[in-house]
Amino acid sequence: MLSRVGERNSAEIARIMASYFRARDEFEPVSRQELLDRLRAGSAAVLDVRPADEFANRHLPEALNIPLAQLERRLAELPSDQEIVAYCRGPWCVLSFEAVALLSQRGYRARRLEDGFPEWRMAGLPTGQSSAP
Repeated sequence: MLSRVGERNSAEIARIMASYFRARDEFEPVSRQELLDRLRAGSAAVLDVRPADEFANRHLPEALNIPLAQLERRLAELPSDQEIVAYCRGPWCVLSFEAVALLSQRGYRARRLEDGFPEWRMAGLPTGQSSAP
């Protein structure tokens, strides 16, 4: 009996999660390769919406760290003439979805990285590291 309840709840959670992410992801995500190409061309700004301590450890090259909770009040720090690519902890991390939704509502061109920092690093792609204050 408990097993059936768990299976039913698990399926319901999966359905809710899929619905949430589809609703929040109306724009096609940016692939790692596309982001690398756009960074080389200078045609995208990278926004890391993870907490500052995670950013300080390692982050994507040229990324600006604005944790999601601070994004609304720090919008002026973002370029208005470039598309902004937000990323966070992975493909199921809601921080980048929420950041893109907020930025789009405020008139910014914004998309999210298709996955997140862990996948970027596991792929052996370049990272930056902040010096500790």
